[in-house]
Amino acid sequence: MTPNSRFGLGGALVGLALIGPAAPAQDLSRFEYTHPAMGTEFRIVLYATDSVRGAMAAGSAFARLRTLEDVLSDYDPDSEASMLAATSGSGRWVRVSDDLWAALDTSGRLSEKTKGAFDVTVGPIARLWRWADRRGTLPNADRIARASAAVGWRYVHRDAATRRVRLAVPGMRLDFGGIGKGIAADEMLRVLDSLGIRSALVDAGGDIVVSKAPPGEAGWCIQLPGVRDGSLSDKTITVSEAAVATSGDQFRWFEVDGVRYSHLIDPRDGIGVTVRRLVTVIAPTGSLADALASAISVDPDLAAWAWPETTVQVLEMDDRGWRQKRQERQERQ
Repeated sequence: MTPNSRFGLGGALVGLALIGPAAPAQDLSRFEYTHPAMGTEFRIVLYATDSVRGAMAAGSAFARLRTLEDVLSDYDPDSEASMLAATSGSGRWVRVSDDLWAALDTSGRLSEKTKGAFDVTVGPIARLWRWADRRGTLPNADRIARASAAVGWRYVHRDAATRRVRLAVPGMRLDFGGIGKGIAADEMLRVLDSLGIRSALVDAGGDIVVSKAPPGEAGWCIQLPGVRDGSLSDKTITVSEAAVATSGDQFRWFEVDGVRYSHLIDPRDGIGVTVRRLVTVIAPTGSLADALASAISVDPDLAAWAWPETTVQVLEMDDRGWRQKRQERQERQ
């Protein structure tokens, strides 16, 4: 979630479940397809006139997903993001693909607005905490300091006229874990729409993006997760032409000396979040919902900022148990 890395593109979100919808109209049928990518399972639910058209559209969307994974993966040393990171500190300007440029441009703008709570350059710290998680020990202060020296969205220099990028500090590593699945879901939905599929849902391992409502329905019914101890139960919302993302530590965390550390990392201090939160964001795009859910998990005060056409809910645990700490809704500005 980057803020937050969800430990790279393979990180898991707290799950969102699709409920329904009911029977489709006579001229359209419901089809569902799945494909593994980015360390999770992507799912497409769409309405098409027949199975051939549905399968062809889903295949094109999954092809787009694979292209983006080849660009954004921080696990693949041959990905475009990894190869760009290999030039960090060299002073070289590198011309990048349209996909990487768009991802860096969107990420840079969100990093600036969140004052670094979201930051795709968190890679060196994310790698350090992945290693710590496997060993069950905290990274020491010196290691965190060295990794943090290579983190900072301002070190990503972009030249819009030539679509060239320079990573200014040695040892930088890009990690799109806090926005990559949202970007992919947006692009997949765009492909489906270009092929005439007007009613579709893309579930990117918990990040959900939907287009128009299913036939005969008011919208897509999405079940938002509650907390595992049952004190705040799941609830259902109905949305169309929107995105929903949830971020939290209910399923990914580790404990050292009685302190629970989330898989969500604050790029600004290099430390895993220790306050238990469950953040849900409803936004116009998957990339915005994905990145904000991560950033607000790191800094819940961001929920009160003016994010146009978003709804943000923050659940937090204190000594009295789980509470709804914040509910913010921003209309079109």
